[in-house]
Amino acid sequence: MVTKQVTATQGADPADVTRADSLAREIFSDIANKWALLIIEAVGDRTLRFSALRDEVEGISHKMLTQNLRMLERNGLLLRTVHPTVPPRVEYTLTGPGRALRVTIDGMCDWTHRHLGHIEAARHRFDA
Repeated sequence: MVTKQVTATQGADPADVTRADSLAREIFSDIANKWALLIIEAVGDRTLRFSALRDEVEGISHKMLTQNLRMLERNGLLLRTVHPTVPPRVEYTLTGPGRALRVTIDGMCDWTHRHLGHIEAARHRFDA
């Protein structure tokens, strides 16, 4: 995952997700990936260490977890706390905006549960 710096055109709305050069599009691209959504959902209201997060998000590699944690921290959605112990203890907690995004993710999870049967049936029809 590579996060690029977007420089908005002067006078353009940085919150316009339809514009390729908007900050909103960059943020949307960062958070709208399966790993970011799953990490936010896994952290929830808790504070978790890296290894606990890796255990919670089945299938994520060490590298992908690291990249997504850095991106979420960069975007102010996750707080990374390093405790001065040997070895260092690093913990992750959602920030206010991260918790607000989690409400949306919870809604997406609920939607998935409600419509799973319909989607599965549609896939079977399509693939037949």
